[in-house]
Amino acid sequence: TAVKGPLPKTSFTLLCGSTLLMRHRERLKDLNKEYGADRALFLSCNVESDEEFKAAFQKAAEAFGAIDILCNNAGILNEEKWQHMISINLAGVIRGTYLALEHMRKTNGGGGGVIVNIASMAGLGPLLTCPVYTATKHGVIGFTRAVAELSRQSSNYGIRVNALCPSFVGTELFTTIEHKLGQFAHLKGAANQLVEKLGVLNTPEVAECILELVTDETKNGEAFMVCTEMKGYVPFPSLSSTDKP
Repeated sequence: TAVKGPLPKTSFTLLCGSTLLMRHRERLKDLNKEYGADRALFLSCNVESDEEFKAAFQKAAEAFGAIDILCNNAGILNEEKWQHMISINLAGVIRGTYLALEHMRKTNGGGGGVIVNIASMAGLGPLLTCPVYTATKHGVIGFTRAVAELSRQSSNYGIRVNALCPSFVGTELFTTIEHKLGQFAHLKGAANQLVEKLGVLNTPEVAECILELVTDETKNGEAFMVCTEMKGYVPFPSLSSTDKP
């Protein structure tokens, strides 16, 4: 899958053939026009559906021979429909990751691969207007690190798993925030102040960070934070069972 918006040319060249689970089929036409026919595959998929997700993976594997990279990017922000948000933002990431493990891991006949889960800076610190959104993104980071540790200790998996934690990104999710705060709408001024402080990333900047996590073979279990003024890997205390006290 790929992030919304245009991919940098280096990113798309690396990811061809790519399967895009997205809402706007018109973007597929643009990609095929620029990079050649049949370099990308469009599939409509509800990440809340086990059946649709499984079918999408199977079609991608049949089209391109194998699955090597997964970017779990589906996400919403809606504090009124918070159960739906948990189902997409966290459970959707879990579904996608487990399917990728099934297809990629060497113990199952796969060739290994890379998973990038899109979290948020809200997964590193509280976004006070969006407590459930914050919880889902904390969950994505924790889940990512746990699966990475599992893969690390099962060295024959051959899979790296990382989380990308961008600040605000200029997508539809960002432009509709103030209408999705529910009972916390009166605090939208605080959200606006945070936007002014952190700035707004564009989608190619995010895509380049995904590319870094895909190509840097030393990165596994990382949370990569990025905003307009800075980016870097977030340090965490180690709780691995293999570490000495």
